[in-house]
Amino acid sequence: MDQYLKEQKAWIDEKIYTKINEFTSEGRLRDSIIYSMKAGGKRLRPMLMKATFESFSDSDPLYVSPAVALEMLHTYTLIHDDLPAMDDDDMRRGRWTNHIEFDEATAILAGDSLLTMSFELISSDPSLSSEQKVFIVHQLSRAAGPKGMVAGQMWDMQYEDLETDVDTLKRIHSNKTGKLIAFSIITGGYLAGLEEGKLQKLKEIGEAVGLIFQIQDDILDVTGDTAKLGKATGSDESNLKSTYPKLLGLEGAKQEKQKYERRVEELLGDLEADETPLADLIGYMSQREY
Repeated sequence: MDQYLKEQKAWIDEKIYTKINEFTSEGRLRDSIIYSMKAGGKRLRPMLMKATFESFSDSDPLYVSPAVALEMLHTYTLIHDDLPAMDDDDMRRGRWTNHIEFDEATAILAGDSLLTMSFELISSDPSLSSEQKVFIVHQLSRAAGPKGMVAGQMWDMQYEDLETDVDTLKRIHSNKTGKLIAFSIITGGYLAGLEEGKLQKLKEIGEAVGLIFQIQDDILDVTGDTAKLGKATGSDESNLKSTYPKLLGLEGAKQEKQKYERRVEELLGDLEADETPLADLIGYMSQREY
């Protein structure tokens, strides 16, 4: 699986940097954009879109621009999350954050550029029909906007340093993390030609995978290997963050994750997709060690 992930990441990275060079001009802004795009990351969201498409279709890959656009949009969220007005972080993945390496104004503009470029990339792709472009732009706008990722970030800030409960935590992460993950899976299925009923099952899979991903993140903050994670464990507890292990205990968090894993397995079975690239990638995300 590790070799597969490396190959997929290399493929996505090559597409990303090609598109950035095509859609930006040389200079400080491009340097800032590329700095954050090269800051690491597993590229799991575009991988999920690609894996979903390939699990249901062997036709020409229509997912390239949407997958790259999704990773651009995700990187914009990270740049803005790190800003002093948000999380005020100096380091991300072992490197200075964008506003430290450049400056706050440049970081804001780099994030703005990635957000708008993601929609330009989709809307200008000649391999997509007008109907496909409208569907993807609509889905991405909802997933990223005030009923999706932005709402989750707002709630996350509001509940910072406050006691919360599992339902509130689920609502935060379903929006902040889950909506873009669900978008990646739905879009892969849509471009593969799946009908509405199957897309609804993929939507539920995506929402569950978003929660699995977050719960595993929380578990790794308690049990993970610092060398593998590339960051110190225990930071959630020291920062007084509400997490699944904090609210449910470590075993309770594992059981909560298993509940979503069972539902995903059931849905993949319904779609006859339990032995596909999508199933394999979801399995990795659920059991990952970093």
